[in-house]
Amino acid sequence: MKFLFDSDSWQEIYGSIRKNKIRTVITIIGVLWGIFLLVVLLGAARGMENGFKKIFGDFATNSVFVWTQRTDTPFKGFQKGRRFSLNSNDIEALKSEYGDKIKFLAPRNQTSNLLVHNFKSGTFQVSGDYPVLDMIQKKKLIYGRFINQNDMSSYAKVTVISEDMYKQLFDKGVVPIGEYIKINSINYKVIGVYGPSQGIDLDGDTAYIPFSTFKKVYNTADDIDWMVITADQNTDIKQLESDIKLTLKSLHKVHPEDKRAFGSFNLGTEFAKFTDFLTGMQFLTWFVGIATLIAGVFAIGNILLITVKERTKEIGIRRALGATPKSIRQQIILESVFLTTVAGMLGIVFGGLILFVIDSLFGQGEDAALVNPTVNIPIIFIAFITLIVLGTLIGLIPAHMATVVKPIEALREE
Repeated sequence: MKFLFDSDSWQEIYGSIRKNKIRTVITIIGVLWGIFLLVVLLGAARGMENGFKKIFGDFATNSVFVWTQRTDTPFKGFQKGRRFSLNSNDIEALKSEYGDKIKFLAPRNQTSNLLVHNFKSGTFQVSGDYPVLDMIQKKKLIYGRFINQNDMSSYAKVTVISEDMYKQLFDKGVVPIGEYIKINSINYKVIGVYGPSQGIDLDGDTAYIPFSTFKKVYNTADDIDWMVITADQNTDIKQLESDIKLTLKSLHKVHPEDKRAFGSFNLGTEFAKFTDFLTGMQFLTWFVGIATLIAGVFAIGNILLITVKERTKEIGIRRALGATPKSIRQQIILESVFLTTVAGMLGIVFGGLILFVIDSLFGQGEDAALVNPTVNIPIIFIAFITLIVLGTLIGLIPAHMATVVKPIEALREE
């Protein structure tokens, strides 16, 4: 390690760089561009990933939504175009048959009603829900709480409203918790206020009331408008969707090949498409970045080979004066590592600056395309160490060429 602190070695490196300034700059740019590209591409990929996560927000991604439509095929005496509804028996059947695969199951009923508080009013969606909905689509509560099991059991006339609904129905500064609003001319106690979702929001501004209360007030009997099913992460949500539909067709006497009787939206499948895209993006990023990095390192090796060729006479003189092959080899390798290190550090710095600019231009606001485009420090460290190792290895080639130079032949070179 002594040669690292040998002033003569560094003076020779400085002299070589000063003598070939343009060549040295071009060499550094080649390596700099490689690690710069790797940092920027990795940061952009991370920004896209964060953007996708923001879109899905706190929604349980391995979910499927199922509702009924008109039948498209006559079956067992029923005509084409028959309407029918989901019911509580369907819920129990699905839980019984797929209980080991289903994590959450939330039946839902919805309608639209006029909401009134004092002299202020507005027409909004009203949804009858189970407490489990908050596990599937987490609400960011500003005040109070969400519906719980006690509300369900007691048929409580309570509601959870959105922040926009609160602003429209209440005076500024009024704490809404404990206040009453009228829904369909019936008083409901406000128990919670939730803020806007940062990701997927299928409900918009909705007043949530207990499912049991909705059923009693609106006299829906056992009918269910639609359901949300969240599967365990190890479950194939696409296959589960198909199996659930087949079971529901059997329960409602629908032809097994009828494709219109049940409508569905598979969030898990859509999320998988984004995940696959991100995986491909990351693979492409690493491939392009590393390939560019290696190309830059080889450029250093080529430049050093030319340098060794130009310094043949100088190397011959040093050998004649007693320089050992080891010292010559160390000198060439040190120059290779030095150029690689400088280029790597500059590439990381410039890459970080570009990511900062990208974040400032495209990473701000609710519609940001790239959210927090950054690269983890360990990844940068590994890339930098890899660059140094490659620089050392590539330096071995010109170093070997320098050591095989015979002093007498070198001195004869013109």
